[in-house]
Amino acid sequence: MEVTRERAWETLTKYTKGEALRRHALAVEAAVGGYARERGEDEELWRAVALLHDFDYEMHPTLDRHPQDGAPILREEGWPEPVVEAVLSHAEHLSLPRDTPLKKTLFACDELAGFVHACGLVRPDGIETLEPRSVKKKLKQPSFASGVSRDDVRNGAEELGIDLDEHIANVIRFMRPVAGELGLRTEAAPA
Repeated sequence: MEVTRERAWETLTKYTKGEALRRHALAVEAAVGGYARERGEDEELWRAVALLHDFDYEMHPTLDRHPQDGAPILREEGWPEPVVEAVLSHAEHLSLPRDTPLKKTLFACDELAGFVHACGLVRPDGIETLEPRSVKKKLKQPSFASGVSRDDVRNGAEELGIDLDEHIANVIRFMRPVAGELGLRTEAAPA
């Protein structure tokens, strides 16, 4: 099977019907794809993996099943093993090695993209003027986006080998072009 973003979107939307989870996939795709582009990696592959990382979450919303119970589905659909392994590696509870730049980047972007999205939802201009200092301030508020692992956000930047402020700025920058698709306000298309 050829790994394409289009094929990944088909798999995602086959198993994921909820708009919020689809938007999360798009946010993570934007962040992971941005890093792939800037680092000269296979952007199509990286975007596909990012779209697929939570494709099974509606079926398996608990850690004892997600994403490990989704892996056989990906294999049945013909996804190559490097894609399946990358999807599995984003789950901290599986303790799998993140031994490739793709695996490290997916882990680093997953929780942070979700958190940046949440920050954008409560701002009048979405993420248009969002800055790392505002995101870090919200990270200190345990009640805000309480499902986001602050440890994973910090550890993800560390695994990428970059400063947390720089990582936050990158994720915001990579997500801005798709803000409208994420349901965030934009200057061009106010909500």
